[in-house]
Amino acid sequence: MNPVLDWTPPPFPPAKVLEGRYCRLEPIDPARHLDDIWAAMAGHDALWDWMPAHPPKDKAAYGELLAMMGAKPGIVPFAVIDKADGKAKGHLWLMEIRPEHGVFEVGYITYSPALQRTRMATEAIHLCGAYGFSLGYRRYEWKCNNLNEPSKRAALRFGFQYEGLFRQHMVVKGRNRDTAWFSITDGEWPKRAHAFESWLAPENFDAQGRQKTSLADFMTTAGAA
Repeated sequence: MNPVLDWTPPPFPPAKVLEGRYCRLEPIDPARHLDDIWAAMAGHDALWDWMPAHPPKDKAAYGELLAMMGAKPGIVPFAVIDKADGKAKGHLWLMEIRPEHGVFEVGYITYSPALQRTRMATEAIHLCGAYGFSLGYRRYEWKCNNLNEPSKRAALRFGFQYEGLFRQHMVVKGRNRDTAWFSITDGEWPKRAHAFESWLAPENFDAQGRQKTSLADFMTTAGAA
């Protein structure tokens, strides 16, 4: 039970634009983002298999979902903007935010096929972590259904440490969900951040956009794995 010296709870994260090299995170605004997000997501219902919501049936329903995100207390929802063309291609939340304990989570990650497996997809996770830790948060969380193997692999690739399994944690869409928990702490973040930044550097990619060194290798080199 180590004492936490000089601890001052951080503020709730203000909704603001987070600028990266490849993507920009903008607070969700249906009036600005709906057209692009619907164009990127329509017809890809499998993206919602692990989400708590069902895929929106039409553009109007997606607009209602984005409006719900913008109005929902206790979260900070972002649209992920591709800086190459200025279009929104996915969205995610800062959520489970507990300033009194210095904890925040990235979740509700909904990436269109155009966003998946891109530098933007990785940079968005880095931007969220950098923002939370810059405010003074102590713990960055990732949680997912234990059956969601791609999400668990992504968490490890991004430098989150597996902590354990919460059995029968939720009922989602009428089914039991055992939840896998992962985290990065403030003491670990500098090495994780350095690995992210090294992987995202333009010189890490060849003329065809292929990575030269993997993020996992950078995590290991930085002592962050």
